[in-house]
Amino acid sequence: MIGNLLIVVLYLVSKSLQSPMNFFITQLSLCDILLSTDIVPVLLHTVLYGRSTMTFAGCIVQFYIFATSEGSECLLLSVMSFDRYLAICNPLRYNSIMSHTFCVTLVDITWLLIFMASLIQITSIYNLYYCEPNVIDHFYCDIEPLLQLSCSDLTIIHTQNLIFGFIFVFLPFIIIVMSYIYIAITILKIPSSTGRHKAFSTCSSHLVVVSLFYGTLIIVYLFPTRGQTLTMSKVLSLIYTVLTPLLNPIIYTLRNKDFKEALHKIKHVF
Repeated sequence: MIGNLLIVVLYLVSKSLQSPMNFFITQLSLCDILLSTDIVPVLLHTVLYGRSTMTFAGCIVQFYIFATSEGSECLLLSVMSFDRYLAICNPLRYNSIMSHTFCVTLVDITWLLIFMASLIQITSIYNLYYCEPNVIDHFYCDIEPLLQLSCSDLTIIHTQNLIFGFIFVFLPFIIIVMSYIYIAITILKIPSSTGRHKAFSTCSSHLVVVSLFYGTLIIVYLFPTRGQTLTMSKVLSLIYTVLTPLLNPIIYTLRNKDFKEALHKIKHVF
């Protein structure tokens, strides 16, 4: 929480950080703050006392916040990969395309789309008929544990999940992969090793975050759950719900010279 809040504060008070990429990093930090606030308190209570009690409405709200933050992170990571693609592959047009208005519009569309999609999803889940024991063997209200408690026909829900999964997870992942293919081709054409290293360093932090986030997300949601033990599923879920929000600010601030300089200036002021 402190790391992600620090990134947001540094961006707001430091003029040297007012760039499109840093703007997207602050939005990613807001996603991580939202996710940590939603998941970690219940997780800590469960660890301390062995179980947590939550109303059905509270469970639905927790899943809504979780789905919103995770979906937004997927879209933001794809937007950030497009930003790196323009910066490396088409630098002469970067400033004209990635204007402040365009960046704000992209972020507004991202949040609006994911808010609407998550609302549709939780409305469908809320209207299901539940008849099984009301115990979820997990540390948060995820969609699969909720659906396992339902006696309703889940065909429509599964179809809906596939559509949303394609739009908000698979399609952004394809955009990221294609962006980095073009980035890699462009970097390899740079004659000097210094130039190649400098170009790669501008997107290395983003690449690390994408690998960590999408790697666990794909294993948990795209591979059959029968192939995973319940404990393994929980451990993998910890990575993208707790570990990723913890590591994101560390990865971006430690590898970002502008953030380090802004932090150094603020330390001198206080």
